[in-house]
Amino acid sequence: MTPPALGAGSRPLTTPGSDAAYRQTNGGRSTTQRSFGRPEPEQSFRPVYQGQAWPTEQPQYRPAYVPPPPMDWHAQQARAYTSEPKTVNKVVMIAALVALVIGVIAGAGAATAVVALSGDDTPVTQQPQPPVGAGADPKIRTGSVSAVAQALLPSVVQLKVEGEDNSDATGSGFVIDNAGHILTNNHVVASAARGGSIQIVTNDNKTATARLVGRSPAYDLAVVQVAGLQAPSVKFGRSDQAVVGQDVVAIGSPLGLAGTVTSGIISAKNRPVTTGDPGQESSYISALQTDAAINPGNSGGPLVDMNGRVIGVNSAIATVRGSQEGQSGSIGLGFAIPIDQARRTAQQLIATGRASYPVIGASVDMTFEGGARVSAVNPNSPAAQAGLRVGDVITAVNNDPVDSAEVLIVAIRTHQPGEAVQLLYERGGRSATVTVKLAQQIG
Repeated sequence: MTPPALGAGSRPLTTPGSDAAYRQTNGGRSTTQRSFGRPEPEQSFRPVYQGQAWPTEQPQYRPAYVPPPPMDWHAQQARAYTSEPKTVNKVVMIAALVALVIGVIAGAGAATAVVALSGDDTPVTQQPQPPVGAGADPKIRTGSVSAVAQALLPSVVQLKVEGEDNSDATGSGFVIDNAGHILTNNHVVASAARGGSIQIVTNDNKTATARLVGRSPAYDLAVVQVAGLQAPSVKFGRSDQAVVGQDVVAIGSPLGLAGTVTSGIISAKNRPVTTGDPGQESSYISALQTDAAINPGNSGGPLVDMNGRVIGVNSAIATVRGSQEGQSGSIGLGFAIPIDQARRTAQQLIATGRASYPVIGASVDMTFEGGARVSAVNPNSPAAQAGLRVGDVITAVNNDPVDSAEVLIVAIRTHQPGEAVQLLYERGGRSATVTVKLAQQIG
């Protein structure tokens, strides 16, 4: 059989992938035309990297430059934390109170003197303030959890506490200066306040005995000290500049497992949280909420940003109602004391052994809903001088809504003694505003 001559045939072979075989050759409408007869451009786009978007229109001129693929997500996060974010105003969020202790939901009495004045009004806040949280800058810019952990783990310790009544507790803490001071939670060391012992275990497994310097049940903070401690101090960040959604790392000793690192994000700010057992001293915190796994034993450990700076003290977790004591664990709702407040309290404890918190000199009904109803007013207190009476319902602090007694207490404690705040209250169906200069309570 003789093959056809070179060039014979009615038309040349089409290029693989071409639609020439389906186009009309007489100048008529193409079978691929749509949308008012405009022919579609040939589909000659080839993606440069996986996931590159398909262009909506092919330009006549195609530049030689091809945009690079998106940066790695963690690299974007690292860049986001290299510059200081704008200051975020403190807002007391309208939210249901989460009454918490580590692993246990606490109850509340019918009424409590939460803002009453004590006889001691010595201005603790005017005492010399030792430098804490001013350790070496970790200079972490990679944004990786491993880099943060490597920088912070040497500064985190495990606490083992034995009370005089044979009670015991475990928790975490971190070194805040070059004098061996360690910041932790009050509920971790409270059993040793009236006798007992506090042992610390460093990251390199060395043990030492610590002394209790001071504690603040009001803010659930305490400072202990170990003489000659060979561990670097941390660098404090600013919790008021934390933003919802930013990455964080929690370090501590959950369930006695020292040197444990977990990661997550800041899932909320200014969350009203109460910690404490019924009948005992309670703490009221405007907390940072995080989904980084926090479990019993994490208490007192640092919550760290991706630059390796401490922005919070891990203190409490939420538990599902009905869970039994000892069976609770992380459900993705952990809470940390903002480091801005913790720093002020730590400085007071180191300088004088005690700390102060602001009060208005009144008691509120803990069972009332829809605001904070005043149940008692102390004579000559800021509340009395401002004209508040029993039965008044406080509904806002500095224009931030108040829907419960706990929210009022937390809102007041975000300020300092001597500051002035505006209170919006209702009396007999009418609203009024007063300015109250905050006094102080020791605790």
